[in-house]
Amino acid sequence: MKKFLALMLVLMLVATGCSGDKKTEVAGSDGDIKIGYAINNMNDTFQTYIVDAAKEKADEYGYSIDIQDAQEDVIKQQDQVNAMIEQGVDAIIVVPVDTSAMDPITKAVTEAGIPLVYVNRNPFGEGDIPEGVFYVGSQEIVAGQFQGEYLIKLMGEEGGVAILMGILSNEGAVKRTEGNEEILSQYPGIKILAKESGNWQKDQGMDITENWLTAYGDELNAILANNDEMALGALNALETAGRNDVIVMGIDAIPDAVKLVAEGKMAATVLQDADGQGHGAVEVVHNALEGNEQDSIRWIDFVLITPENVADFQ
Repeated sequence: MKKFLALMLVLMLVATGCSGDKKTEVAGSDGDIKIGYAINNMNDTFQTYIVDAAKEKADEYGYSIDIQDAQEDVIKQQDQVNAMIEQGVDAIIVVPVDTSAMDPITKAVTEAGIPLVYVNRNPFGEGDIPEGVFYVGSQEIVAGQFQGEYLIKLMGEEGGVAILMGILSNEGAVKRTEGNEEILSQYPGIKILAKESGNWQKDQGMDITENWLTAYGDELNAILANNDEMALGALNALETAGRNDVIVMGIDAIPDAVKLVAEGKMAATVLQDADGQGHGAVEVVHNALEGNEQDSIRWIDFVLITPENVADFQ
C-alpha cells in the first residue's frame, strides 16, 4: 500500500510539473512578447527619441525590444531583420535606411506571418500597404509647406533661399523639399539658389553652408533644412562667418533647436512628434497581436514652432 501511495504521489507531481511548463510557454502573454526594432542609425538624434518612446510604451505592455542599428547600410538592415525572423520575434518595427529598398524586408516579414510596422519613414509613398503591414509617421510634405509659408511671412516675396536636404533615398527628404518648393514656386521673386544633401548630419550641414556663403554671399537670405541637425550645422557656419541676417529653419523640434528658437537664433522648427511615433508604433504592434481592428496608417500631425508659441514646447 505504501508503494502504491508513493507511486501515485510521483505521478501527481509529474503531471503538475508538466502542466506548469505548458503554462509558461503560452504565446501571447505580455511578458513573452519580443519586438525586433531595426533602426536606420543610432547616431540620428531624432531617431533615438522615437526609440526611447517605443521603449516606454513597450514597458507599459510588458514587451521587450531588441534594437539593431543598421548604420545607414540597407543590406545590413535586411540581414538584421532576417535574423529577427529566425529568432522568432513576435513583431518587427523598422525605420528604413532606404525607403525605396524595403521590398525584401516587407516580403520576408509578411511571409513569416509576423506583424511589421514601419515608423517615421514611409516606404510605400501613396501606394497600397500589404496586409499585416502598417505605417506610423507624419505627412512629410506638410513640414516643408510649413517652412515655406513661414519663410514668406518673415522674408516677404523676394530673396535667395538654399535647401539642406536629407538622404535623397528617404521619402522624408524628398517630400519635405517638395513642400518647400511647392510654396516658394508661387512667388517669382523667390530664387532657390541651391539644394544639396547633408545626409541629415550636423557637420555636413555646416560644411555645405560654408560653401554657400562663399558662392552666394549676400544673396543668401534663408536656409531651409530638412532636419534640425543640419540646421544647427548651418547656424554654426553662419555664426563663424558673422552672418546673423540669414533665416534658418529646421524640422524635428529636438531640444537644442527649440532652445535656439526661444533665443531668437533659429527662426522656426517643425515638431515631428517623436513620442507620438514611438508610442504609436508599439500601440500598433499591440493591436496587431491582439487582433484589434485598426487602419494600416496612423498619421501623427506636424506642428510649426515659432517664437510666438515656443514656450508651449519647452
